[in-house]
Amino acid sequence: MTIESIFPKGVLRPELFMGIVNTVTANTVQVNFTEAGAPSGSYYSGGRYGKGEVGEFVIIEGQINLVLGRVVEVKTADEKYNKQDTDALGRIQLLGSVSMETLKVTPGIEGYPRLGDRVYATPHKLVALIPSLMDEDQNDSITLQMGFVDVALESKVAIKPEKLFGRHLAILGSTGGGKSWTTARIIEECLKFDSKLILFDATGEYRGIKGDEVEHLHLNEPIHQADKSKKCSLPPTSFQESDFIALFEPAGKVQGPKFREAIKSLRLAKLCPDKFPDGYIRKINQNKEAYNQAISDSNNLSKMDNPTTPFDVDLLVRQIEQECVWPDGYNDTSKWGKEDGNFSHCLSLVARINGILASPALNCVFKDEDNSSLITKIEAFISSNNKKLLRLDLSGISFEYKAREIISNVIGRYFLNQARKKSFVESPLLIFLDEAHNFIGKHIGGEDTVAKLDSFELIAKEGRKFCLNICLATQRPRDITEGVLSQVGTMIVHRLTNDRDREIVERACGEIDKAASSFLPNLKPGEAAIIGNDFPIPLTIKINIPTIPPESSGPDYQKSWARHPEEIE
Repeated sequence: MTIESIFPKGVLRPELFMGIVNTVTANTVQVNFTEAGAPSGSYYSGGRYGKGEVGEFVIIEGQINLVLGRVVEVKTADEKYNKQDTDALGRIQLLGSVSMETLKVTPGIEGYPRLGDRVYATPHKLVALIPSLMDEDQNDSITLQMGFVDVALESKVAIKPEKLFGRHLAILGSTGGGKSWTTARIIEECLKFDSKLILFDATGEYRGIKGDEVEHLHLNEPIHQADKSKKCSLPPTSFQESDFIALFEPAGKVQGPKFREAIKSLRLAKLCPDKFPDGYIRKINQNKEAYNQAISDSNNLSKMDNPTTPFDVDLLVRQIEQECVWPDGYNDTSKWGKEDGNFSHCLSLVARINGILASPALNCVFKDEDNSSLITKIEAFISSNNKKLLRLDLSGISFEYKAREIISNVIGRYFLNQARKKSFVESPLLIFLDEAHNFIGKHIGGEDTVAKLDSFELIAKEGRKFCLNICLATQRPRDITEGVLSQVGTMIVHRLTNDRDREIVERACGEIDKAASSFLPNLKPGEAAIIGNDFPIPLTIKINIPTIPPESSGPDYQKSWARHPEEIE
């Protein structure tokens, strides 16, 4: 499709004439509008044009190229406003340049308007084509139908996945702004192609997504399960030492060292079951011969210090007790001594370990051995040729003991490690992280044993080069670290009413300024601004309604609080 076929009569239509430039500055121009004082706008080619309304895109007929801008302020030339032909002044923010021949849109101003240059409303179809007109290669066939310019339903906006996900994506918006609907719509569009998607569903609201290409897995017992969802476990062998430190939080100068030594001893016991048949190493008043023989093997010694080497976590309390021992017996270095009295300092840690091992929040880790391993299911999904979306339902995992954050971090690190092995080069993997503020920027523990849950942060920082991209969805951008948001190349921003949230977006995306962000609090539900490195010209669109909307609505008080008919006299 050529430009001539889309705009056979050109884009500067006399019917869309708006006014004349009277003032030019470095980033704005002031215009005398001819119809901004009229009681209503006008219609052209099936679409409504305000011809001087705030938020409207305009084209200025420049001397070299056309200049694309947006109306950010309208006022009357005098204080009286009682006539239809009242003179109006408008301030237009300059956004970019448009080639007169190809209509290619580029950020920056190649030639500033002159006084007296004419200003026209931008045809809605041209506004919808801005994402593709900014692209160097306009011949790619795979595009995602995101929505339409709100004032013209026929002006559909399509975006290439490279532009949307290539440098990671963030979907931001206050509660009720349409963030979940946008996520569901994007997933539906991706499923039309040969994609590989992982959805971390924190609340279970996406359980309605169906299809032969969709697989649902859940941990523990969510209140609402998707049809054909399979229960899985996450075995402790998936955890690293840092995960156990985050989970059990050893504190003080005694608990931390004893905890780490206990883990190392349990690893050695698992590596040498013939020497330690009990599964742990007895040390109190015991001979060191078997221990010394085991660590004399350099292979065992290196695996002892490897944080990924598995061990039996059920024996952790017993081993901690055995670590509270004098290093040598009385005048006898061939065996350990008696108890050193430090076990009393570890009693709070022991109580926490016992409580966590018995907690229902972590049943999927310590008590669901009969269920399929989540890692095995993920590996099968990645190697499958007919599965496109794997939804991980985390709603059954409570926040007790930070279980949901830690488990999500473990799963995220698995994907990162696979990406580092270049497992996704042939088939890029896209992770959707819903309620991302619950999982990013989290630190657990005290000063002595602080553990940083940074799997998703590392994916944002280095996953792109390994064909692993992430889509963050959150209603609290201020809780996402700036280091992560600065790695996000594209943002779909719904209504943001909090000043701090808007400031975070401004700092994370240098292409948006105060004039553009001032529109964010007034976006309607389902309406969003697309901004970012590949979208230096912010574009506001109405997101298409997903085929299967997420279950994100609140309680229906009209129905729940209604009196039963038999109670009414």
